[in-house]
Amino acid sequence: MDLRQLTTFRELARTLHFHQAAERLGYVQSTVSAQIQGLEEDLGVRLFDRLGKQITLTNAGERLLPYAEQILKVAEEARTAVSGHEQYVGTLTIGATETLCTYRLPAVLRQFHFLYPQVRLLFFPSAFSALRRLAIDGQVDLAFLMEEPIASSVFHAQSFRPEPIHLLVSSDHPLAQRSTILPSDLEGETLLVTEAGCSYRTQFQHQLSKAGVQPTAMLEFESIEAIKQCALIGMGVAVLPAITVASELEQQKLVILPWSGEPICLMTQMIWHKQKWLSPAFQAFLAVTRQVLMKPLDQ
Repeated sequence: MDLRQLTTFRELARTLHFHQAAERLGYVQSTVSAQIQGLEEDLGVRLFDRLGKQITLTNAGERLLPYAEQILKVAEEARTAVSGHEQYVGTLTIGATETLCTYRLPAVLRQFHFLYPQVRLLFFPSAFSALRRLAIDGQVDLAFLMEEPIASSVFHAQSFRPEPIHLLVSSDHPLAQRSTILPSDLEGETLLVTEAGCSYRTQFQHQLSKAGVQPTAMLEFESIEAIKQCALIGMGVAVLPAITVASELEQQKLVILPWSGEPICLMTQMIWHKQKWLSPAFQAFLAVTRQVLMKPLDQ
């Protein structure tokens, strides 16, 4: 068992796809297969189940993954220690929701890559419900979420800016001309929402339940863009962060409904494990993120 095999195992466990793992690692697919086979032979267990083109971690693979993460983390720390503390090298693995990957983080990445081009960044767009677990398990170095302020004994958390959530409809929707929208006005409407576990969807549903309102239908999407497109053609009422619809609002393609319920406002936040070793590259990324995301919105 060597570091290359463990690196390949970790990447395949993340992607569950031989071709994608090979691309991320810069290998040909046969090299990935050979390294996994060698690791399985060395350990005497099967790490992946292969079902046609689909692969999944076996129980043994799931047990190995946190150890592999820890071994590779210590190896990275050792490399940094002997190469000098001012060396901004290595790999940072970052998890984030689709919204933040698309609308908040590009400015951070541009600035960081300009200052530290030798640091490799790996991004894992993830669902709300998965991000904390990815950080706990060490599968990502840090994660970006849109939630209420987090207080945790496990994570360091930093909040940056408020993210208001709106109810939106197309400009020709029957509700678009209303001066106020009560929870009861949504009775019989189709709601266009994100996946279960999403913080703002949970808050909104709680308000409806408290008011005794049952929408006619709730269409659930993993894609923000899909929700917007469905709202634009009048399929229903979308529940989305303001940052995702700035262009559509400016062009008056979507209309914000004047919601009479409690305002829903979350925070863009960055979390990382309290036991995480902060390499020079990691510290630099934290500093750049703070610099960029703490700026006023008009800068």
